[in-house]
Amino acid sequence: MSKESFNKQTLKVGILSVIAIGLLGAIFYTSIWWVSLTAPNYPAESFPDGVRIEFHINGVFNGCKKLDKAEITEDEALDCVHEMDTINHYVGMYPIAAGGPVERGFGQFLVVFMGVMLVGFMCTRPNIRMSIMTVGFGAIALWMSLAMYSEDGFQLQNAGFVEALVTSLDQDASATSADEEPEFVIGGITGVLKKSLEDSGVEVILPSEIEKKKERAAGRDSDKTRLIEQLKQTYDIDRAKSSDMQDWDGSSFQVMSWHYAKSLGRYFNNQAEIVPMVKTLELALQVVFWGLLAAMLVLIFGARKNGGIFYWLLVLVPMALPLFFLIDYSAWLWWYGHTLNDMGAFSVKPFMPTVFGDGKVAQFATHSYPDTGFFLMLVVSVVLAFAALIRRKQFSSSAD
Repeated sequence: MSKESFNKQTLKVGILSVIAIGLLGAIFYTSIWWVSLTAPNYPAESFPDGVRIEFHINGVFNGCKKLDKAEITEDEALDCVHEMDTINHYVGMYPIAAGGPVERGFGQFLVVFMGVMLVGFMCTRPNIRMSIMTVGFGAIALWMSLAMYSEDGFQLQNAGFVEALVTSLDQDASATSADEEPEFVIGGITGVLKKSLEDSGVEVILPSEIEKKKERAAGRDSDKTRLIEQLKQTYDIDRAKSSDMQDWDGSSFQVMSWHYAKSLGRYFNNQAEIVPMVKTLELALQVVFWGLLAAMLVLIFGARKNGGIFYWLLVLVPMALPLFFLIDYSAWLWWYGHTLNDMGAFSVKPFMPTVFGDGKVAQFATHSYPDTGFFLMLVVSVVLAFAALIRRKQFSSSAD
């Protein structure tokens, strides 16, 4: 193969890999799957999509939209995550936040991890590839270590994950800060002039309002910080009731463990069942943390040569993302339907909730379908499949 042809194929693989990396970033902020419940007591006029929730990599979010009709006026959309939790608990199902806590907590690290893998896959020179992956994985390892175990490390989690934890406890994630300054009414001649200008269609911005905008832009009262403070206040309330809890250190490990225990006990506060489940979560967090570090070392070692199973894993793992999601999603649905608490109002036999399509549970019709994020995952798979084929042909031709 000529050098020019080799470089053209390298460029093609690079472009396709960069596209895939960009799509991974979009997927992180996009709904991957949605589920809704419809029933006669949730009329379409008020619930056009039923009781709908949306699954993201970093959490489960409200899929219900605010209605603005002549006959219906809502100040804010119904919290359908809480609504579905309320419906499900009658048959003994644990809250939605009880599912996938490890996946959601490590989601940001896993996405960046796959991004570094694809950067390594782009490179055809083993020495450069090893250097790039060492720096990239090293940065992820430091970021992950600080987030999981350092004091106030939870601040390093993404805002969506923090918001999902707050709303899953049925707390308002959109409320304004408690110390937010009240709006002042301008009186006298200044007030009359201001009102006259506004009535004429002239926008009037006071100096104080400009200063507030600057403060918000500077992040002095960021939403994420406010939400973490809400979690801390709730944690401190729980700690005052229990001598077994440690002081708040703000690490992701502490926050995730406590939040998981609180989520499990929202409707079924049976500590004999909850404590072992929390211990299992803590073990899983440790296993995934050290497992990711081990995977980084293995991939860096495997990057020392072109070809081989470890090299192809750099593209095969991101390519299989839709399959990984479906396996994980199905497994957690099975867990929900087969881990029913005896304290539920109604006793039902263990069941498998609908993974894809429409189903029925009691008087509720269930709907479960892929959303934009899943289709983007499929696009990533196709893009990377082309990149892998080009790279395979490139290596085969250069070996001849």
